[in-house]
Amino acid sequence: MNKSLVAGVGIGALAALGVAAVAGSHFTQHPPQFAEVIAVQPQTETIKTPHEVCRNVNVFHRRAVQDENRLTGSVLGAVAGGVLGHQFGGGHGRDIATVAGALAGGYAGNQAQQSLQNSDTYQTSHRRCSTQYTQEQRTKGYNVTYKVGDKQGTIMMDHKPGSVIPLDAQGNLKLSEPTVQKS
Repeated sequence: MNKSLVAGVGIGALAALGVAAVAGSHFTQHPPQFAEVIAVQPQTETIKTPHEVCRNVNVFHRRAVQDENRLTGSVLGAVAGGVLGHQFGGGHGRDIATVAGALAGGYAGNQAQQSLQNSDTYQTSHRRCSTQYTQEQRTKGYNVTYKVGDKQGTIMMDHKPGSVIPLDAQGNLKLSEPTVQKS
């Protein structure tokens, strides 16, 4: 056989094996297609919503008093007490009983008028309102910890991811939503 033919076949075989080895290693070392989700922590905020709460309240008022010194009750009581006191005793004792009856009647009339004035009230209904707050927890995003190979990172996502996040051809996260932070 021709030495150059044998040498050519040998070199060609070595070249083919080299190409096959390089091609084989390329196919066996695929970059990962997904990042593994390790932890998901919802990030919440408290929203306070004000609303007005109203109720009707009964209020009692004292009517205006026209006779602050209660003279009418005192005078009527004194007259009635004097007439009643005049019925007792005789002579000088009758005069003392009349004066004592007038004094006692005046005091009793004054007190009776005071009691009537204090109980002379009327009622109105007033609407009283106040602002109260309802608190609500809202999720504003998710703090997602992921792992690609030996590397770990954290991003903030607007939606809750599944167990994996897809990667593009360069090994970067493919996110349908924009991220806030990446480490």
